[in-house]
Amino acid sequence: MNAAIKNDARTQPSFSLWNRLGRVAWAVVYWTLFRPSPRPLHGWRAMLLRLFGARMGKGTHIYPGARIWAPWNLECGDAAGVASGAILYNQGFITIGRRAVVSQGAHLCAGTHDHEQPGFPLITSPITVGAEAWLGAECFVLPGITIGEGAVVGARAVVVKDAPPWMVCVGHPAKPVKPRTCRPS
Repeated sequence: MNAAIKNDARTQPSFSLWNRLGRVAWAVVYWTLFRPSPRPLHGWRAMLLRLFGARMGKGTHIYPGARIWAPWNLECGDAAGVASGAILYNQGFITIGRRAVVSQGAHLCAGTHDHEQPGFPLITSPITVGAEAWLGAECFVLPGITIGEGAVVGARAVVVKDAPPWMVCVGHPAKPVKPRTCRPS
């Protein structure tokens, strides 16, 4: 599901005033309460994200250096982890499944622009990371991608197509190279 915003991105804001004010309020909370919080205070950060509309499962580990653009466009399953340095550019919705891991420097980008239109309108498309999946360091995930349950995306991979469940995917563009043999007990 792609949501196109028809504004001319060069001359008009792509988001409502409410959205922009929410992001200003989030930025204040992020820089004063979220980012400087001690690493072990995962519950504190989850609570701050919930205050801004995120849906957070039990035992979620969001580290203080994780960059989250719009908490109201984020859902994390139980025991999901997002490392410091990860970027969740969630102009569109991002779902991170139960026990999934987003490693340091990983960049999930749920928005792009329609270069075929004169005003380059914003297009958002959700990203879904399945349960038990692992996104390696500094990988890049494009809008509209689904990372299958248990899939592993290698470090610095660029994901341009859905990653199949329980497969290891590497490269630029990322391609499945072998099955992942370990399964949760």
